[in-house]
Amino acid sequence: MYDFMLSPAERALRDEVKRYVREEITSEFLRKMDRDEIIYPRDFVERLAALNLRGIRFPKKYGGRGMSWVADVAATEEIGCLGMALGCAFVMPSIVGEALNFFGTEEQKQKYLKPYIEGKLVAAEALTEPRGGSDFFGATTKAVLKGDHFIVNGQKRFVVGAEGADFFLVYCKTNFDANAHKYGRVSLIIIDKGPGVETEYHYGLLGCRGGGTGRLVFRDVKVPKENLVGELHGGALCFNQMMIPERLTSASGCLGVWGALDLAVRYSNRRAAFGKLIRKYQAVSFMVADAITQLDAARAITYMAARAVDEDAPNKRRIVSEAKRFTTEAAWDVVNKAMQVMGGIGYTDVYPLERALRDTRLGLIWTGTSEIMKLMIQHEYYDEVLNQPYDRRKMEHDAMNPDESEWCFNDEDMWKVHEAKGKGIKAPKPKGAKKG
Repeated sequence: MYDFMLSPAERALRDEVKRYVREEITSEFLRKMDRDEIIYPRDFVERLAALNLRGIRFPKKYGGRGMSWVADVAATEEIGCLGMALGCAFVMPSIVGEALNFFGTEEQKQKYLKPYIEGKLVAAEALTEPRGGSDFFGATTKAVLKGDHFIVNGQKRFVVGAEGADFFLVYCKTNFDANAHKYGRVSLIIIDKGPGVETEYHYGLLGCRGGGTGRLVFRDVKVPKENLVGELHGGALCFNQMMIPERLTSASGCLGVWGALDLAVRYSNRRAAFGKLIRKYQAVSFMVADAITQLDAARAITYMAARAVDEDAPNKRRIVSEAKRFTTEAAWDVVNKAMQVMGGIGYTDVYPLERALRDTRLGLIWTGTSEIMKLMIQHEYYDEVLNQPYDRRKMEHDAMNPDESEWCFNDEDMWKVHEAKGKGIKAPKPKGAKKG
């Protein structure tokens, strides 16, 4: 349906995933996931690996396909209709693999990244702590370097795969200098499942069930120094890089609400009321029109973000944040509209819309809330307009009666403008203004 956005290779991958989702995932498997009868879907992960559907973006020598972000998004959109837990299991190699591929040593890639992509290992990212989610640089989990190893103590929560993972990427405080800049306090460390690493609590979730989400506790865990990813105290660089796949996969996974909308469309073409199909009522058909418009807009910005990352565009981080925020909010609205179209039966477990709604709500929270995304978007855009080279037309010069004294300068600059105008000379530019 959206083939024009994809290359032949990207379309072929999308079709592989579409076939897998349609033919190999049983409804009973999804029901077991939602009943928490499956703690972690390891069979799902191993089957993906057998089909070479893990690590799509990473080099072939590590088991990946060496494809684009656009290809990754196209695959994730198809997987997304299966729900958040399976979607997360599908995209986690894209997130954990990003750090290992970008910052890891060759030894780390051979020991962890390659078997991870091949489905021989399962990994999880441990970022959030009980004291705060988005306050990444306030991490209190400590890793004290002692000779050739770290001693790690602390805890992380909301770790998807806390039950089921063989190793974790853990952000730890390693710089204890009170005067250290916040960006130089944290390091990223690989911690294997083993003595001192415990999943103390398995969360009961509204949705996203069956993914093994839990709380990790580290008690005097001895970790080899060679498990440090990137530079010591350089966790901020790893974090900033990993936020691209974190947020872009969140957006692409939420495109999977196409499944809920298509279900509502089929239902509206069968359900009759007052003598005609409910799709014939404007109240219903307009909800469908609004929903598909929102979904197409979300699809457009998500694919644009993928292309921006593929091209290493200067504004890629802003666009990724926009895609995460817009698409997760649009998905929430779309699944609610789908339920509204179906009415009371959509609120029951006779249809899976109630599961889709429970799952989709998480998209607005994890990998950075919508509010955090707004904070990042405005910050990046202000920087682009005010601090970067600007080669576009400045609209303020096109006023019918331009008056620089009204252009919101500070008091000192405004006085200079008035004074210069009174003497009939060209006014100086305000402080910080650029030419043009």
